[in-house]
Amino acid sequence: MATSNLFLALVLLLSLAAVAWPFLFYPLILRALPTRAEHPITGPRPSASLLFCAYNEAAAMPDKLANLAMLKARHPDLEILAFDDGSSDATAALIEGQGDLVTLLRGPGRSGKAHGMKRLAAHARGEVLIFTDANVLLDADAVDNLLARYADPDIGGVLGSLHYVGEDESATASVGSLYWRIEERLKDEESRTGNVLGADGSIFSIRRAFYPDFPDSVLDDLTVSMAVVFAGRRLVKAKDVIARERLVAVRGDEYRRKVRIAARAWHTHSLLRPQLRRMGALDRFKYASRKIVRWFGGVFILTGAIAAAALAWRISPPLFGTGLLGAALLAWIAFHAKGGPLAALADILIAYAATLQGVVKAMRGRTVTVWNPAKSR
Repeated sequence: MATSNLFLALVLLLSLAAVAWPFLFYPLILRALPTRAEHPITGPRPSASLLFCAYNEAAAMPDKLANLAMLKARHPDLEILAFDDGSSDATAALIEGQGDLVTLLRGPGRSGKAHGMKRLAAHARGEVLIFTDANVLLDADAVDNLLARYADPDIGGVLGSLHYVGEDESATASVGSLYWRIEERLKDEESRTGNVLGADGSIFSIRRAFYPDFPDSVLDDLTVSMAVVFAGRRLVKAKDVIARERLVAVRGDEYRRKVRIAARAWHTHSLLRPQLRRMGALDRFKYASRKIVRWFGGVFILTGAIAAAALAWRISPPLFGTGLLGAALLAWIAFHAKGGPLAALADILIAYAATLQGVVKAMRGRTVTVWNPAKSR
C-alpha cells in the first residue's frame, strides 16, 4: 500500500510540475542562459510591405484605416496590401474606398487566412513582409523600430509586442491578459538567448526571401515565422514594436478561438516535424517547453486530479468524499462567478480544455481553415 501511495504522490507531483513548467521552471532556465548579442551594420533600411487579411471586420475598419493612414504618412514608401476573405458585410467596400492607401485583393468566397496571406505575399514588393491582423492597431513608431532590427544581417525575422486592452471587462478578458503578459515575457527571454520559437499574427515580420510554401490548412503565423529559424537566421522580438488589440470578453468566443488555434497549431506541428527535428538542441528545448508541454496541459491536469483522488481514497474514503464534494462545490461557484479569483480559475481550466480539444481534433485529421471574428471583442 505504501508503494502505491508513493507512486500516486509521484504522479501528482509530476503532473503539477508539468503544468507549471512553461510558466515557472522554463522562464527560470531561460534567465540563466547567456545573452546572444546582435551585430547591426550601417546601411539603408529595407523596403517593406504591410499585409493583413480580413473577414467581416467592418466595425474595426475605420480605426484600422486611420491607423494605416498614419503609418503611410510616416512611411510614404510603405506598401499596404489587404485580402478580403469573402466578407458578407462592408469590409471590402471600406477598404476599397481607400484605394490610394491600401491595395485590396479578394478571395473566391471563404478560403482562409493562410490562403489570403500567400496571395498577399506573392503580390508584395517589399524586402521585408510585415504581417498583422485586421483588428490590430500599430503604434506610430512601430515600423521604424521594426525595420531598424534588420540592420543585423543575421536577423531574418522580427516580432513585435502585443498589448491587449479591455482586461477589466470580464474574468475571461482578465485571464487572457495575464496569460499574454506571461507569453510576452517568455518571448523576450527566448529572443535574448537566440530565437523566439514562433510568432502570432498580431505583429511579426520576415525577410521576403524566407517566405515558405505551405498548404492552406496550416497556422500561417507559426509556419512563416519558423521558416526563419529553419533557414538558420535569427527570429527576434522587439519590445518597442507595439501593437494593440482588444481582448475577447466572452467565454464562448474565447473557447472557440482556442480550439481553432490549437487544432491548426497541432496540424502545423505535424507538417513541420521533419524540420523541427533538425533544429539545434536549444531551439528544440524552447519549442517543447513553450508549445508542446502547454498543448497537453489539460492531460496533466486530468492526470493529477485522478492521482489526487485515488490517493485521497486510499488514505481515507471520508477524506475522498469530502474532497470530492468540496471540489464540486468550488467548481460550481467558479463557473457561475462573474469575476474574482474563482472565475479566473474557471477560465484557466476552460482554456486548457479548449486547447486539448483542438489538439485531439487535429490528431483525428480535422482542422480549421476559415475563421470568424469574435463578437465580444
